[in-house]
Amino acid sequence: MTAAAPSSPIAPATPPLPEGAVHDGIALSEFFDGHPVATFAIDTRHVITHWNRACEHLLGWSKQAMVGTSNHWQAFYPKPRPVLADLIVAGDDRLLELHYPGKYQASSLIPGAYEAEDFFPNIGASGHWLHFTAAPLRDHQGRIVGAIETLRDVTERRVAENALRRAHDNLEHVVEKRTAQLADMNEQLQEDIRQRHLAEAELRRSNLELTALNDQLSRAQQQLVQADKLASIGQLAAGVAHEINNPIGYIFSNFTTLQTYLDQLFEMLDAYQQAEAGLGAPAADALRARREQIDLDFLREDIPSLMAESREGIVRVRHIVQDLKDFSRVDANQDWVWANLHRGIDSTLNIVGNEVKYKADVVKEYGDIPDIQCLPLQINQVVMNLVVNAAHAIGEQRGRITVSTGTDGEEVWIDVADNGSGISPDTLSRIFDPFFTTKAVGKGTGLGLSLAYGIVQKHGGRIEVDTELGKGTRFRVHLPIHQPEAAAGEAP
Repeated sequence: MTAAAPSSPIAPATPPLPEGAVHDGIALSEFFDGHPVATFAIDTRHVITHWNRACEHLLGWSKQAMVGTSNHWQAFYPKPRPVLADLIVAGDDRLLELHYPGKYQASSLIPGAYEAEDFFPNIGASGHWLHFTAAPLRDHQGRIVGAIETLRDVTERRVAENALRRAHDNLEHVVEKRTAQLADMNEQLQEDIRQRHLAEAELRRSNLELTALNDQLSRAQQQLVQADKLASIGQLAAGVAHEINNPIGYIFSNFTTLQTYLDQLFEMLDAYQQAEAGLGAPAADALRARREQIDLDFLREDIPSLMAESREGIVRVRHIVQDLKDFSRVDANQDWVWANLHRGIDSTLNIVGNEVKYKADVVKEYGDIPDIQCLPLQINQVVMNLVVNAAHAIGEQRGRITVSTGTDGEEVWIDVADNGSGISPDTLSRIFDPFFTTKAVGKGTGLGLSLAYGIVQKHGGRIEVDTELGKGTRFRVHLPIHQPEAAAGEAP
């Protein structure tokens, strides 16, 4: 608040009014005291004539201390300066602008009255916002004989308005941030769709190559025994269809789920935009309920995971075909990299989860192992084949599959153990033979363990088998940490 000007209309303290005037105002004083709104009145000498109980309660100054004095400024300010009622008595509008610049306005109900609102730090422990109205008191001839001022505590309203303003600003910031995130996500989605189209084109090209490879196999039938030729070709075709359909199924399933998530995100964005028009408590509660209903944080975490799984499924299709060509002794260029086996195992378990989850609980017991130099996608293929075989070995009762890792000198090992039916001794020596399977016709191709064996040999590793009928089987894959051929720049 501004300091008082030299022409301040505050008069010095004066003695109480004459006894006759006090008696004449008894009825008015009783009315003032019973009024619930803090109110005081001054005369033309700026002397307080009335100071009601509500005023005592709000300002903390008693009626006895105030009536008959010109000290009403003490209730509001630390040093003398006029209040609004003093300026009404003074009748000089210039003083209003001097002491309440930009904070006052003429009353629309009372002629000659003014209203203002300000913060007073001296009132109460932490200050109060007051809305005050001052009006002139006139006699029968219309002459000003004093002024009356009413005070309303609007601290709660002011605090609520400030809180609402901050909430509005925060909400606008959140909406802008969510809009930017949605735009980034849409851009990423377009890029993912483009990559998917490229992968589908690559898949079509690979399928054409696979068709040509099948033609070569058909021409080689004449070199084999008729029965073995027909069985091998049929098993190969079934294996190719089985291995290709699995990753394609993951892609279609994940993208269907992704569409549902995106629809919910769009609904959430619409709800935010509609809430901008009215930011009251009901609108904020509705937004909060909607966000909790669709679990927005979960969607933000799950969508990138779905996209990553879908992309990996498409890449796996290409590498499955490539593995078939490798099995037929067709050379392939592949890059050796340092990879985290745990990350690859986790990804593989996610992909085969749909086939395993209805048969067994998968338990991971990871040891402290270093990154190894390998072909990560092929190692993932080994883990996938071992886990799927373990699931197939589980009987009618729900079983348990344990995947564990550890280090042994310059090697790391991966264990895939199940508590299934085990492997009989007369078939144990043939489990890595191509096209050998103990499953019913049409249920298996005999390629899974054969491919896994070839991949492990390519890495300079080995596979050990420990089995017991009726108790289960454990496959342990040993892999070297370093690849000497890859370190020397030679393609294995």
